[in-house]
Amino acid sequence: MQFSFRLPVATHILLCIERFKDEYKTTSTFLAGSVNVNPVIIRKTLGQLKAAGLVEVAAGVGGAKLTKSPKDITLWDVFQAVEEDEDLFHFQENPNPACPVGRNIHGVLGERLEDVRQHMLADFKKVTLADLLDSIAVKEAEQEKRK
Repeated sequence: MQFSFRLPVATHILLCIERFKDEYKTTSTFLAGSVNVNPVIIRKTLGQLKAAGLVEVAAGVGGAKLTKSPKDITLWDVFQAVEEDEDLFHFQENPNPACPVGRNIHGVLGERLEDVRQHMLADFKKVTLADLLDSIAVKEAEQEKRK
C-alpha cells in the first residue's frame, strides 16, 4: 500500500504545537524529539504547513504556532497540505492480458478502491485537531489513573 508517513507526522506536529504552546517553544528540534525524526523532516513539513496557511513559523528558535483554532483545522486540511493528490492504491502496471484475472483486475477492483479512498477523505473532513486533542487528554487521564 502506498500510504505515506507525511499525514501522521504533520498531524503530530500540529498537535504538539497546540498542546505545548504555553509550556515550550515548539521549535523543529523540540518537535523532532516528540515525533522522533530528524529536524530536517520537521522543517520540511512545517514549510508545507506554512504554505497551506496552517502555521506561522518564527525564524531561528522562535517556534511555530497554529494560525487557526484547532476546531477549525481538519485532517482534510492537513492531508491537502502535505500529501500529493494521487491514488492511494496502485495497480501493477502490466498484468498479463492472457490471464482472465490479469485482464480484468483494473476494472473490477479500481472502482471499489476509489470508493474506499473517497470515504476515507470524507471522514478526514469530519475530524478536527480539537477532536484529536480531546482524545489525547482522555488517554492521558487514563494513563494517570493507572500510575
